[in-house]
Order: sequence, then C-alpha cells, then structure tokens
Amino acid sequence: MKNIIVVTITLLSLFACKSQVKQQQEIATANNILEISEKQKQAIRLSVDSISKQNIAGTIKATGKVDVPPQNQISISTAFGGYVKFTKLIPGMFFKKGEVIAILEDNQYIQLQQDYLVTKANLKAAEDEYLRQKDLNATKASSDKNMEQALAVYTSQKVNLKALEEKLKLININTAQLSDKNISRNINIYAPFDGVVSTVNVNIGKYVAPSDVLFELLNLGDLHLKVKVFEKDLPNLYTGQTLYTFANGNPSKKYKCEVILVGKHIDDDGTTEVHAHFTDSDKNLLPGMYMNVEIKDAEQKSWSVKNEAVLNFEGKNYVFVMLDDRKFELAEVTPGDSKNGYTEIKNSDVLIGKKLIVDGAYQLLMVLKNTEEEE
Repeated sequence: MKNIIVVTITLLSLFACKSQVKQQQEIATANNILEISEKQKQAIRLSVDSISKQNIAGTIKATGKVDVPPQNQISISTAFGGYVKFTKLIPGMFFKKGEVIAILEDNQYIQLQQDYLVTKANLKAAEDEYLRQKDLNATKASSDKNMEQALAVYTSQKVNLKALEEKLKLININTAQLSDKNISRNINIYAPFDGVVSTVNVNIGKYVAPSDVLFELLNLGDLHLKVKVFEKDLPNLYTGQTLYTFANGNPSKKYKCEVILVGKHIDDDGTTEVHAHFTDSDKNLLPGMYMNVEIKDAEQKSWSVKNEAVLNFEGKNYVFVMLDDRKFELAEVTPGDSKNGYTEIKNSDVLIGKKLIVDGAYQLLMVLKNTEEEE
C-alpha cells in the first residue's frame, strides 16, 4: 500500500512537471515570441544586423508586342493599271532592296513610251524652228508673230515632254535609256527597301487598277516594342530608359531596348502605351510577336536587410527581431526587389532601429516550428 502511494505521488509529480514545461513553452512561443536556452544560442551561432538604406533598382514587369511604325509599313500599288505577269512573293518572305517583286504588262505602257519618243523628236524640231525664227526676226526678215508662234510650239512641246518623263518615272522606266529599239509592254516593280512581305493581294493574270494595293511590305530595320504599362508604374518611366524583352519560347534570349515615348493617355483598363526602340534585334523578331518586358527603375536608396535575414514560411515572409540575448520575435515583412545581397523591405517602419538576426535565422525558425508542433 505504501509503495502504491509513492508511485502515485511520483506520477503526479511527473505530470505536473510536464504540464509546467508545456505552459512555459506556450508562454515562450506566444505571439511569435521565441525564447531559447543558452546552450541553444551557442549551438546556433547567431549574427545580428539592422535595416539600412541600400541602392535597390526595382523592376517593372509588363507585356508588349513587336510593332512597326506607320512609316515603315508600305502599301505597293501602280500609277497605271495593268495585268500581273510575274510575282514570286508570299507572306513572310524576305526580300532585298531593288529586287524585282512584280512585273506588269499593258498596252498603255507602250503608248506612253511612244508618246514620249514622238514628243522628244517634235521638241527638237520645234526648238530648231524657234531658233530660226528668232534669227530672222533679229534682222526683220520675219515678223514678231511668227517668232512668237514658234516659241509657243517649242514651249508646249517642252512641257509635254517633261510631263511624259514624269509619268514614265512613275512606272520605273528610265527615259535616259529609252529609244525606239527598246520600247517594252512590261514594267518592273522594285522593292523599296530590305524587308518582309506582310500581305499579297494579287496573282498571275490579275488586272490591277491604280487604286489597288498589290502588296503590304514591312521594313524591319526600325522595329519597335509597344508595351502596356499600368498607371501606377508611370512615375518610374522616362525617355531613354533601358528595358529588356524576351519571348516565351526563348526566355534566355533577351533583347535590349530604349524607351522613346511614354504615353500621355490612360485607357479604360488603367494602362498606357510605352514605345521602345530595339537597340539589338534579328530576323527572329517579327511584327505582332508578343513579348515579356522587364523595365529597371532608376536606382534609389531603400530600406533593406541582408537576404539571409528574410525567411519564407507558409507563403509569408518574416524576419527575426532580437528582443534580448535569448528572446526573439518573428515579424512579418513585405519584401521588394533584391540587389547586391540585400532585399528591400516595403513595411520598413516596423524594423527601423531594431536588431535583426541574419546568420542563424533559419535555425531559429526550425526551433519555433518544432516547438509549435510539440504543443
């Protein structure tokens, strides 16, 4: 009986001690407060730092699309109608400046060349007659009226010849090389620049009128990036700013761009357009491609802590604030951008002037987590 009483008292003492330890643990971890023993402190080897101002460059992330300015989107038509005799263009095809992209034929091309050569011959005769009448008039061998009529014919022929010359230039016929031996029913249409075909509206044998657009051509020498940026980010954007863009299919290949225009109008969705010029590009970039965009803010000093001090736990971010040698508080923080080993803290006001754990912060988190699990 006496032994039973002793065992009972011993068990009650053990339960009482365990209950007391549990109460101490609850007190130690209440409100994210952790208190460790001197032995644990020596084992963890903590280092302390404080929040400070560091140069941190923020990053604005956006989406954009490769675009071509209006002056580099060319609609090709012909000044005079004709039948398409030849073209090899298909959408997406690259071409070189000066390359023949189409050949048209029509009777009116022959007529224009004929009119030009006849007028050129008539002009020579009219000029000779005018000079003859001028000489005769000087000696009064011819009347003023005859000289004036000769001058009128000469001037008229000169005007007609110039007008026909300009018309022939419109269809790429060089009048300096035109003679009765090389009159042609065909005209060539040449590529005005290096570029890529966007649209083809013709086929062999089709008749095209002067108002018809044969091809849409794009000059890729001046590609730019059209970016949609939210209103809140506009204060951090400026002309001349550098940004980098990349396609989803090749994120490792980043293209450098320079901001050339920041929009002044906010759309209904709260965004505005920012235009940037590619400083380096290649043929893999085509108009209409969707791109990911990263824009670096101007560097500015922000309240920051060392990267090791910031802990991510269950989807939130924390730092340990040192209350005394063995007592610490787990404080939630909102991190920003990181650079040079430091992370910006957006809610920095709660940490200014306090000591923060850097080395050993993760070990403290494990102790706190294990303690809570035991409870």
